[in-house]
Amino acid sequence: MDGTRRVGVAVDFSACSKKALQWAADNVVRNGDHLILVTVVPEGGLEKGEQQLWEDSGSPLIPLAEFSEPTIMKKYGAKPDPETLDIVNTVARQKQIVVVMKIFWGDPREKICEAIDKIPLSCLVIGNRGLGKLKRLDFINIELLIFF
Repeated sequence: MDGTRRVGVAVDFSACSKKALQWAADNVVRNGDHLILVTVVPEGGLEKGEQQLWEDSGSPLIPLAEFSEPTIMKKYGAKPDPETLDIVNTVARQKQIVVVMKIFWGDPREKICEAIDKIPLSCLVIGNRGLGKLKRLDFINIELLIFF
């Protein structure tokens, strides 16, 4: 991934994260970029052995072809919905980009911040979770993580 922009989008497959993903696809992602979907699964979603294997570093980068397969995603405890898959498949085809997913397990507030350190991202786009301005402050002012 050297020399290319790596655009991260935090997704939890909610309506807000889909809007953030679509906004990033329309306004941030350029031809040739890498789009990295960062998702956090609550603990307990995996069998103990697999969770211990990936709990510190997160999953390996999972290519689009693999995270489109329900049987593979069941192994990681994540469930991408058809609308999210449609958005990433469309942008991958139109802009000729590489799309991968990185999964973390635990508290989303902590793990999204860890993702910034563990994945060399050019920027990270996060939706507002449908909260008002004051309630969003409770999420460690996460909107400031959109950086270039």
